[in-house]
Amino acid sequence: MSLRHVIPPYLLDAIAERGGEKFPRAARAARSCQVSDESCRNLRAEGLRYTPVATPDGGAQDSEAAMHSQVTGASAGVNRLIHDAQGTETLPGSLVRSEGEDAVSDEAVNEAYDGLGASYSLFAEAFERNSLDGKGMPLIASVHYGQDYDNAFFDGRLMVFGDGDDEVFTGFTGSLSIIGHELSHGVISHTADLEYLGQPGALSEHCADVFGALTEQHDSGQEAGDATWLIGAGIFTPEVTGQALRSMLAPGTAYDDDVLGKDPQPDHMDRYVTTDSDNGGVHLNSGIPNRAFALAATRLGGQAWETVGQVWYSVLTGDDITTRTDFAGFAALTIAEAVAQFGEGSDVHDALVQSWDAVGVTRGAGRGKCREQLVSEEGSPPASGEFGHLIVERSGGIAGLLLVWDLDIDSSEHRASIGPKVAELPWPNDSAGHVDGGAGVKANGGAAGIGAGPGAGADRYVYAIESRFGLVRFGETEMPGEWKSLVEQVREIAAPERRGPGTE
Repeated sequence: MSLRHVIPPYLLDAIAERGGEKFPRAARAARSCQVSDESCRNLRAEGLRYTPVATPDGGAQDSEAAMHSQVTGASAGVNRLIHDAQGTETLPGSLVRSEGEDAVSDEAVNEAYDGLGASYSLFAEAFERNSLDGKGMPLIASVHYGQDYDNAFFDGRLMVFGDGDDEVFTGFTGSLSIIGHELSHGVISHTADLEYLGQPGALSEHCADVFGALTEQHDSGQEAGDATWLIGAGIFTPEVTGQALRSMLAPGTAYDDDVLGKDPQPDHMDRYVTTDSDNGGVHLNSGIPNRAFALAATRLGGQAWETVGQVWYSVLTGDDITTRTDFAGFAALTIAEAVAQFGEGSDVHDALVQSWDAVGVTRGAGRGKCREQLVSEEGSPPASGEFGHLIVERSGGIAGLLLVWDLDIDSSEHRASIGPKVAELPWPNDSAGHVDGGAGVKANGGAAGIGAGPGAGADRYVYAIESRFGLVRFGETEMPGEWKSLVEQVREIAAPERRGPGTE
């Protein structure tokens, strides 16, 4: 499992690009966060190595061995282990609170401890599941990661929280829906393991949002009609015009800020975003099934984990879902499951039929085109001179923002150093428009090495590199060194431009 970041890269990119005047500290933090995240992902590409850390008694331990011991030490009940990174990027940091110990003076430590417990309780009490893997996997977290770190992520073994920059983002341990969302990715990877591309990827993000919202509601004993249905409420400072990262009940309304832009999520298949970015818009189009779930839950009333939540969990853990299930297939499975659990014509059955129809899924949930299909239909961007334009796009992350570096090589003072490098790279050599051997995305929409298997790429960055010579696409942890070197050089030279939904 690769990193699942809470803050979408398009939000970080927007802050880094446009926030300098209003949010100078946040802009610096966003740029630092981008570099930090990329460094961490590079370590993951090699097999993330945790560095030695101090133990409470003043000694030292091999933290990789300690992490392995913690992660593999299954238990019959919840087992939380909270660490303090102390403003560094050393993971996991010093162990500061273990299961059953009293609260400490550090609020972030206690919030992480309580949040992990609330997520565990939802799955244990509502669905009779023993932790993320169903076998008592310990819940491990690190707080105070980095300096002004504007993100949180789950890497398959531990949850990592930054403290925010205090201009745009506050600390990330205070949002229970965020903790529930990230840890729910672990449940998804141990069950349906949805492919992180297109509609299956959007369903992965959607299911993580569902159980993130249910974690918050279950913890407070809240009924569906009283819930906010917001993901990430409270992580913005009062200086930001916005409520949260996403609204499940009203996608596209979570924020509308002069720096962050407008929430780009669609709420209906008529507004489905067809894009090559963000693994086919997984953080954007998840708004469509999000609204279907929230509509059904509020139509039914009561506690959502007892009605539609039971349906979703059974589908996610059942035998009929596949790694490539799309919106229409998922809707059909949930409707069939509602009949099996509650009966044909039951309130739950009727609510799901109406809610899926309300978002346009049952009337036709067409698949979005992949990038290679779009390129083959529309053609590559025009080139000038000998080398033409080199376009680097970065998308993905939990919010899926697109940032583009467009370099006219022939007009650049760096033409002599970049042009030959671009020409000599192993660009596509077949008609499908992708690099064979695990570098691109196949023309039929299937993954070609960018994800290390279905579901492995949730919430990570994706790079698309395009020139007159061809198009390649890489998941952040699979980018070969020669391509990575080119991307880093372009990012140093060209100014980024934010594009896509929410930028108008």
